[in-house]
Amino acid sequence: MNKIQMVDLKGQYTQIKDAVNLSIQEVIETTAFINGPKVHEFQKNLELYLNVKHVIPCANGTDALQIAMMGLGLKPGDEVITADFTFAATVEVIALLQLTPVLVDVNEDDFNINIEAIKKAITPKTKAIVPVHLFGQCANMEAIMELAKAHNLYVIEDNAQAIGANYTFKNGEKTKAGTIGHVGATSFFPSKNLGCYGDGGAIFTNDDSLAHTLRGIVNHGMYERYHHDVVGVNSRLDSIQAAVLNAKLPYLNDYNKARQTAAKKYNNAFKNMDAILTPKVSNGCSEICDTCDCHVFHQYTLRLKGVDRDALVKHLNEKSIPCGVYYPIPLHKQKAYEDSRYDEADFPVTNQLVKEVISLPMHTELDDEQIDYITSTIISFING
Repeated sequence: MNKIQMVDLKGQYTQIKDAVNLSIQEVIETTAFINGPKVHEFQKNLELYLNVKHVIPCANGTDALQIAMMGLGLKPGDEVITADFTFAATVEVIALLQLTPVLVDVNEDDFNINIEAIKKAITPKTKAIVPVHLFGQCANMEAIMELAKAHNLYVIEDNAQAIGANYTFKNGEKTKAGTIGHVGATSFFPSKNLGCYGDGGAIFTNDDSLAHTLRGIVNHGMYERYHHDVVGVNSRLDSIQAAVLNAKLPYLNDYNKARQTAAKKYNNAFKNMDAILTPKVSNGCSEICDTCDCHVFHQYTLRLKGVDRDALVKHLNEKSIPCGVYYPIPLHKQKAYEDSRYDEADFPVTNQLVKEVISLPMHTELDDEQIDYITSTIISFING
């Protein structure tokens, strides 16, 4: 059996080596390393894939979120509602811009931001909602957009973990994750479903005016060299990273399908285990069906009931099975984001999830032998 990786980037590279190497070599030969043709080519290809009017590439996913908020003209003191159960980058940029982060609880079944918690948190100072499409599937965007319209709020989608996922509206219309709100942001960190070989990110919008503003912000506020029309930052996707992404984009649907297939195999292995709650698909499906397109499984995350999670992590490591705990500490309990406004009674789900969750290896190169070894090791540990 091949060594089990949490993310097998080398195995993935081996399958597309020629395409990646050729794309990188084209950049080297043209020496157009910043804002070169490969960046523009990738931008256009991603716009077509997402069916969105504007993709604005940038240096990383955290910058993408920050620039999106800058482009919307949010001001210090404006309140921005987001999920308590997620990676810190989402709230980090809110704080960096001197906005006021308002953390709320998430759903027990899909880990995404809770609609009733958003409603409770809205005040006259609220200016935006940042739903995080956690682990690979969309938050309840239809309800979020209705709330935003009713309260005149912006919606900024944190789509770092769900690129390629579809959201299905009640009328059956399907829309790609990250393209539903006023603006979306994503990361191309190497471990993402669409990852480069360094840092990278992008912003999505269908708003022509906002797209123009964002394009200036990512490049020092310039539309014409040495003419600074807006306050900007230096956040450009370099051409070599764009070359890698352009080579990988045609495979994204296949990558996501491979993750869904692996998730189904995991689910099937654990289906009779009362101590294990497998991931739920929230887009109207009771399980991961053959036509599932709403969850792209950036992570495969279990909840454990009556199991010593830390002991299981130790056991898996001893058996050469990598795993992760995403996330062990709620944001509202992080030293940097503690606030007397928060009441522990408002975070019952998040406070429980951080004790129960464990993420298993999930990538495009997982094979049946590896999945069988992982699942049998976990089942044996739980059954004693």
